Amino acid sequence: MANPIRYFVLNTGAKIPSVGLGTFRTEPHLTLDIFTTAIKVGYRHIDCAQIYGNEKEIGDALKKLFDDGLVKRDDLWITSKLWCTDHEPEDVPKAFNKPLQDLQLDYLDLYLIHWPVSIKNGKLTQPNIPATWKAMEALYDSGKARAIGVSNFSSKKLGDLLEVARIPPAVNQVELHPQWQQLKLHAFCQSKGVHLTAYSPLGKKKVLEHAIVKMVAEELGKTPAQVVL
Repeated sequence: MANPIRYFVLNTGAKIPSVGLGTFRTEPHLTLDIFTTAIKVGYRHIDCAQIYGNEKEIGDALKKLFDDGLVKRDDLWITSKLWCTDHEPEDVPKAFNKPLQDLQLDYLDLYLIHWPVSIKNGKLTQPNIPATWKAMEALYDSGKARAIGVSNFSSKKLGDLLEVARIPPAVNQVELHPQWQQLKLHAFCQSKGVHLTAYSPLGKKKVLEHAIVKMVAEELGKTPAQVVL
């Protein structure tokens, strides 16, 4: 196994691995091979979402890895996300149970509101984030979601939530990379004790082709991806 990766301590006291395996567009027939390789090289953080449509295959892969003794459940950090169609408070627990069932888990380490957007019957509706968050807090109280947070929240939307939240979000997951650094959001999250997690840290490959990134990589003897991460 590779050298142990770093962790960040959340406002709940939990330790989230600093590098995660994203599962967006993971090919179902390759899931087991991808996860087996990832675990062997040291990944312990798995980022999932209901809308990705592959949590059942991921659950099958995880079960095999657990059964084969390659990794233990307690050694993994597994995240999933609440989709925009399930923001109504009564829908939140039902939506949460779906990834538990598909991933074949008893709990999630982190559950996020995927977007501050609400959709019903295929149409955008006015989101009621405080009401949705109250239902998220109930999941945290149950122990089945060991941390709760948000994704794609601006400083304004996050600030509004913090004013009414009984349990503050542990994480705000947003697009973040050298060409989209979101410095103001980073500073705001840091001031409020909310961990800012990056998705698409490689900038959908565009960043890897940047002249400065390539120059630094060459000087350090690293790959562009290593430099960006």
